[in-house]
Amino acid sequence: MDLPPLVEELSARELEVAAAVARGLSNKEIGDLYGISPETVKTHVSNASDKLGASDRTQLAVLALLYGLIDPLG
Repeated sequence: MDLPPLVEELSARELEVAAAVARGLSNKEIGDLYGISPETVKTHVSNASDKLGASDRTQLAVLALLYGLIDPLG
C-alpha cells in the first residue's frame, strides 16, 4: 500500500499521544501518563489527526502504525 507523504511531521508529544491512543488509553489516562491536561491531549490528538489525515482516533492509530511512526508493541 502506498501512503501519501505526510503533510507535516508529528511532534514528539504528538507521537507519544498517538502511541497511547493506539494502546487504547483515554484522554484522561494519557494526560495522567504525561502530566498534561485532558484538553491538551485532545489538542495533540486533533493536531496529529490533521497531519495524518485521520478522521477519528482509530484512524489515527492505524495510520501512525502504517507510517511506522509508532511501535505496535510499545
